Amino acid sequence: MIESQQEMIDKIGYLLLKKGIIDAKILDKALQIKREDQNGLKRNLAQILVQELKFDHDTIFREVALLYAFKEINFKIEDIPEDKREVIRSMINGQGEDVKNLLLESKILPLRYDDKFKDKIVFAAVDPTSKDIIKVAHAFNTRKYEINYLKKADYDKAIEILVPPENKFLTDLQNFKEEISMEILDESSSIDEEQLNAEINKSALINLIEGALVDGVRRGVSDIHFIPKNGNRTEIHFRQDGKLQLWKTQTNTLPEAVMAVVKDRSKGMDRFEREMAQDGYIQRNIDGRVIRFRVSVLPVVGTEVKHKFESIVIRILDDSKIITDLDKLGLIGYGRKVFEKAIRQPQGMVIMTGPTGSGKSTTLVAALYQVINPTKNVLTVEDPVEYVIEGARQLKIGHKMNFEQAIRSILRHDPDIVLVGEMRDKETAETAIKLANTGHLTFSTLHTNDAPSAVARLFKMGVEPFLIAYAINLIVAQRLLRRLCPICKKRVEEYDGEYFKSLNLDVEEWKQYEIFEPVGCSKCHNTGYKGRLAIHESLYFTKDIREIIVRSGEEVDEEKIRIQAKKDGTLNLRESGLEKVRLGMTSIAEVVAGTTDD
Repeated sequence: MIESQQEMIDKIGYLLLKKGIIDAKILDKALQIKREDQNGLKRNLAQILVQELKFDHDTIFREVALLYAFKEINFKIEDIPEDKREVIRSMINGQGEDVKNLLLESKILPLRYDDKFKDKIVFAAVDPTSKDIIKVAHAFNTRKYEINYLKKADYDKAIEILVPPENKFLTDLQNFKEEISMEILDESSSIDEEQLNAEINKSALINLIEGALVDGVRRGVSDIHFIPKNGNRTEIHFRQDGKLQLWKTQTNTLPEAVMAVVKDRSKGMDRFEREMAQDGYIQRNIDGRVIRFRVSVLPVVGTEVKHKFESIVIRILDDSKIITDLDKLGLIGYGRKVFEKAIRQPQGMVIMTGPTGSGKSTTLVAALYQVINPTKNVLTVEDPVEYVIEGARQLKIGHKMNFEQAIRSILRHDPDIVLVGEMRDKETAETAIKLANTGHLTFSTLHTNDAPSAVARLFKMGVEPFLIAYAINLIVAQRLLRRLCPICKKRVEEYDGEYFKSLNLDVEEWKQYEIFEPVGCSKCHNTGYKGRLAIHESLYFTKDIREIIVRSGEEVDEEKIRIQAKKDGTLNLRESGLEKVRLGMTSIAEVVAGTTDD
């Protein structure tokens, strides 16, 4: 009886209640909101659950699609050829700005005209019950239309590629007619702060800086470099997929003015200080996401005495790009198996090693997310903190508590799991290893070329061999390689025997694999690569490895460790990279450039 009453009240609500997606209390609340809906919204229950009660969009609307027999389509924009993308793009843009805005606001995607019925159009919508669908169909002037349900994440990715959002700051900059220029100062004169102030207040410079921040985020850039040059020029470079690329050159403007605008728009910086290093931060809401930027300023030497040059690097920190899924780390085979085994231990240490920018922190954060739960006290000591980790207490480093003080204090704070950002010296290393040896799962990083040399580095720091041997579970060396652009990569047809021989590779063996090389297109900025992937060397501390370390004399025998690790199943970085070549993910040239042949 109760069920039939609920069904009469709302079909969607009854279905979701029956499937256990919502309970009776939530249903009552949603129905109350529906009754009180103001301004003639007339939303259905699914829309209220998502918009007001914050239920997951796809969980709700997948059930709605099933209820009303809307077909769910698997639409991955990255799998759609460029010619078909262009057809969809022209359909979006071809009906005028009003229709385009309606499509974007309603999250409706026109896919194609039906092959059998020319007056029928096929749409995909994240909300197939939207009343705007009728308006959109009318705007396309078709007699019939078909609606399919599309997951929100797939829609968002498609729109990001098909209709990239306009960078308002760069548009304003292009429309800014007044040329930015200043009278060049005399060789012997100092910077005129009043003139400089007048220049930096011009909106064109502000638009340049803000435009760089927005474009950097949208392109997936890791760092933005502002480099002062002689002749009143400033070069702005983006680090994309690990390589610096020139984005824009600002001419006829004092470099001091450009740098002053960056410092003005950053927190914790003094615009008038030009002779010491400074660190600050910027926070912006870009495309509905809160993005943090870490700003580093360093004084640099120029050939013109009148200038006080500074170099600025801005690191983009996007919490939405935190990896929490181990599948996305690129660990495969033995490396994946021992990584999972090591982080599931109740105690011991996991060390990531590699140069700056090799993704060590990203991997450790992903590992942390596998073990964080409400029963564990997770503490992190990082300087600086790059990503906000949900469920962890991240210690705040400042002038009143530095990194070393935080490390010493952490033992008294009842930790279960600890992340030490970097083992910088003997004291930090010993404290971290002591944590691992006294019943805590500990994560940290170290700067060495490979996993066996991390053991030697700790040994040379003065850490006792038996502590190294029995406190550490796993050492992983990591590098980032550029991923081949999926749109333009082409299969290797001709194999250069001499080249393969120089790399100690059997060309006949490699001919049986389908391997690819870069080409270059507009989507990858003609580099042939788009995005990056990680390769790993995983040194798991087996009984044999521990024995080698404990028996070390004055020096650790790295070669002996390498030989034993290979017997255990470890791939070195070159071998790990070549595995990714066999999978069609990167090129041999990229692996060779990013690894050494050990």
